[in-house]
Amino acid sequence: MRPYIGRRAVPGQKPPDPGHHCVVCELFGCTGWARKFRLMVVNENGQIIHGQIKAGQTFILRFIPLRPIAPEEWCLLDATLRLIANCGAIGGKTVFKPSDQPYRKDKFHHQDFGLVRIEGRPEKPRCTREHLKAYIHDSRWRRDFMDESFSWASLTNFWCVKERYLARKDDHTSSYNFVIGRPEPKSQSSQGNSWLAGRRARGQPNPQEPESKKVFSFKEPESARRTFGFVRNQQEFSSILHRLLTLKNGGGNNRPSDPVWRSFDPDDPERGFLKGEKILEQLFRCTEREG
Repeated sequence: MRPYIGRRAVPGQKPPDPGHHCVVCELFGCTGWARKFRLMVVNENGQIIHGQIKAGQTFILRFIPLRPIAPEEWCLLDATLRLIANCGAIGGKTVFKPSDQPYRKDKFHHQDFGLVRIEGRPEKPRCTREHLKAYIHDSRWRRDFMDESFSWASLTNFWCVKERYLARKDDHTSSYNFVIGRPEPKSQSSQGNSWLAGRRARGQPNPQEPESKKVFSFKEPESARRTFGFVRNQQEFSSILHRLLTLKNGGGNNRPSDPVWRSFDPDDPERGFLKGEKILEQLFRCTEREG
């Protein structure tokens, strides 16, 4: 599964033609092919929410069909939302990282944004994983994408650890910076751009576009603690796991064991080092039980 990134349609083909667009664009739209739904965010009384959603607030996502939506599309949309709720986050401030230092109201990185919990779902069609796999691999969908710079944004390259978080411990120690490869002392934390660490925007004379971090961590609420991120290949999976085990066991520059990670078991099937395939199994195991 990859996010919609504005892929272009195939020149010379009509929107209904096989190979014109991908399975994601079929629902979300692309050049020459309109999206199939209108999204409304409303409160419990059905009123549209115009402002920022606050912590603890209940909101409803209404996907209003503009054209017929196939059962498989509803199932894929449902799986995406459950993936966000179970292993990820949503919104524009998910990059703020937690901290174990004393709370300060003026420090956004001491807060967690974007965690959601699903309270209820409509009675939409239930699909097995095999059914959806056949739908996604149908020959009607386009596959020849020029998206090398975004190819990492796939569940194949996704990992998640539940009930653990990365945070700044003091002015000299940050488990978050340790994992993304940035210097840990506060005086140096703004340096060390890398693929994992992302980069900040920079103006003239040497302009630079911002790029998001690839590791995200959440401390509050305790019941939803999690750390997740992306890699580009199997070697980077191993590198991330090695750093998390260093937090668990200590080592390297006299680093002590981190209490948050001390009981971390990477092989735990529910809270360990979960990768794409295992996460898919969990998502569809729950769906098939419900069905």
